[in-house]
Amino acid sequence: MDYDCDEDRLTTAEQLAAHDPRAAAQACLAIACDDGVGDEVRLSAAELLPALDPRAGAQACLAIAADDGVGDEVRLSAAELLPALDPRAAAQACLAIADDDGVGDEVRLSAAELLSAAVDR
Repeated sequence: MDYDCDEDRLTTAEQLAAHDPRAAAQACLAIACDDGVGDEVRLSAAELLPALDPRAGAQACLAIAADDGVGDEVRLSAAELLPALDPRAAAQACLAIADDDGVGDEVRLSAAELLSAAVDR
């Protein structure tokens, strides 16, 4: 297929979910893990995954949260999705953000707080 933009890929994956959830999950995972796709589109794809394939959702969120090329807030948003999917992956994501001195202090603090909450689960 020829896609005009990242959003078209996401729209196609969303439409596919009604007909073939497994293929939709694969498409969303590919979008979420593609560092050539815009940050917000990657996060949107990851947000669709838990309903389709929770394991793939955790993989996508961890990939986004650990990617230092992604904006701080998007990384944190991806990490915030993880505790319900995979507490171990949530801990990894939070550590990746909290340890990254390129991330703003407020986001690093939020990641550390999320890590504490994930560990307490």
